Amino acid sequence: MINNEPILQSDRFRVRERIPTTICDHPAAVADHVATIIARTIAEHNRAGRPTVLGLATGHTPIGVYRELIRRHREEGLDLSRVVTFNLDEYYPMPPDSLQSYRRWMRENFFDHVNIPETSIHIPDGTVPEREMEAWCQDYERRIHDAGGIDIQILGIGRTGHIGFNEPGSSPESRTRLISLDPVTRRDAAADFFGEANVPRRAVTMGVGTILRARRVFLMALGEQKAGILQRAIEGPVTDEVPASFLQGHPGAEVVCDRAAAAGLTRMASPWLLGEIDWSDFAQYRAVIWLSLKTGKSILKLDPEDYDQHHLASLARIHESIDVLNRRVFERLSATILPKERTPAGRRVLCFSPHPDDDVISMGGTLARLAEFGNEVHVAYMTSGNIAVFDDHALQMLEFWGDMCEALNHNGRVVSALLESVRQFLGTKRPGQVDSEEVQTVKSRIRRSEALAACRWMGIPSHRAHFLDLPFYRTGEVRKRPIGEEDIAIVLALLRRVRPGTVFVAGELSDPHGTHRLCAEAIFRALERLEPDVRPREVWLYRGAWQEWEPEVIDMAIPFTRTELMHKVFGIFKHQSQKDKALFPGPYDDREFWQRAEARNTETAALYNRLGLPEYYAMEAMVRYPLEKPPE
Repeated sequence: MINNEPILQSDRFRVRERIPTTICDHPAAVADHVATIIARTIAEHNRAGRPTVLGLATGHTPIGVYRELIRRHREEGLDLSRVVTFNLDEYYPMPPDSLQSYRRWMRENFFDHVNIPETSIHIPDGTVPEREMEAWCQDYERRIHDAGGIDIQILGIGRTGHIGFNEPGSSPESRTRLISLDPVTRRDAAADFFGEANVPRRAVTMGVGTILRARRVFLMALGEQKAGILQRAIEGPVTDEVPASFLQGHPGAEVVCDRAAAAGLTRMASPWLLGEIDWSDFAQYRAVIWLSLKTGKSILKLDPEDYDQHHLASLARIHESIDVLNRRVFERLSATILPKERTPAGRRVLCFSPHPDDDVISMGGTLARLAEFGNEVHVAYMTSGNIAVFDDHALQMLEFWGDMCEALNHNGRVVSALLESVRQFLGTKRPGQVDSEEVQTVKSRIRRSEALAACRWMGIPSHRAHFLDLPFYRTGEVRKRPIGEEDIAIVLALLRRVRPGTVFVAGELSDPHGTHRLCAEAIFRALERLEPDVRPREVWLYRGAWQEWEPEVIDMAIPFTRTELMHKVFGIFKHQSQKDKALFPGPYDDREFWQRAEARNTETAALYNRLGLPEYYAMEAMVRYPLEKPPE
């Protein structure tokens, strides 16, 4: 079940938060909150005839703010002609026209769409000779000072707790400087550079001290992958191990985050530790599961003392019997288990897979079982996934095709010409360079053939595999375009053609590339426009390779034997281009996708067992999404 509990706003629930924190329901609200304050400040300063000095960041987190400011400039007349900007950082060395350059990113995503004068834009220079860098950094600090200091500084937070590129160990007095990047930070950036080996080892960054001198600071965070480090920055001690924690001492600092990023904060994770709460049905359910895991006792073994000793006496008081409460929660959780004998049959099912392997990684066991029980199972692969194929693998496959043509005495001239063209391109390809159209086509077909092989393995006929190749993905880069009308139209046409009764959607937000989020947006915007008579009866959200659902939100858990789990693993093996080492494994887990899937499915089963439910070998978990309210 989706957690739509009200966000607790009372001061008593904020006592552990050492930085004022605004939690929004969704990322769009985060962007709107920050953009509104920036726009208001700009308007006030314009009326007073003074400039507004902004400190800017790059990446997925602040892009919503820039898009909203662009909208207000175009539609509401927001005048940015008096704005002066200073960017946080830049990789070093870094040519300004490189795909990975923050200078280029800022132009493409903000500066080229508003009326900030060219002379008012300041971005760290990744081309300054190293011997001149110290003087350049001092001059950057001087320019900030001469501009009157930064009025509003926008920040994201890295997995190490860094702000800008101020890695753990940075001093709160540090200023703009050339620094060495932490290995974790380089790993996090690997996707943008088509591999960790291509990520620069150094960067130019504003210092922590520079940031702390801004009059107002917004630290933004989106997605559950930021929950752990954000909790440490807000509720933990001030330490250079988490540079973002230095904001605890800033009088004008504010954290603005979505529910997912705030999940680790006490008022979100276990608010009963902070004071009396309204015990909604969901809050009771969540608290009992929390107590069971906290005490290490199964749900049915919890006693009144457990409730009293863990700040849940108020929950116990509203029930005549703890045993009745325990039984109710246990039965509700038990009802989420869908054993094999209750598998539905005769339905038309459509699974949307953002990349060509998300379906089998995330719910391959469920798809195979649905096919086994005679359901008409379709899979829609929303993007080609071509950027995730190693160059060597593409060459290997192309050479195989050429050898086959020669062995079968077919005309291999076309293949030979293609092979020579691909060899020539890859032989001169620069790190991070976008593939040629020919190479992209080769890699797309590799991913397509692997997806078809996995479908066959799961019992899904090839004609029920749909390759949508959505336009937003066709950049050849890790960075993608926003979802557009053409993307929505393609998804809508498929829904009308297939007319599924059940739809599965990748609902996790930890995808490092943002592709899962964009695909979900396209699907739910299409569902909003779908005619009532062809709307699916139910929509289920599955999680990708990065993280599992929390137990209190799971609505369906499909159990498997070891044999069935291994069948799923062998389905994942069909994606040979992602085997052994994926090009974009994500920054949070070094294991292969099949290892993560195996571990996650067995851990979910073990979690259910710890709660006192029947012991299964593995489980895939799903969350039902209410069709009447598609996600933001």
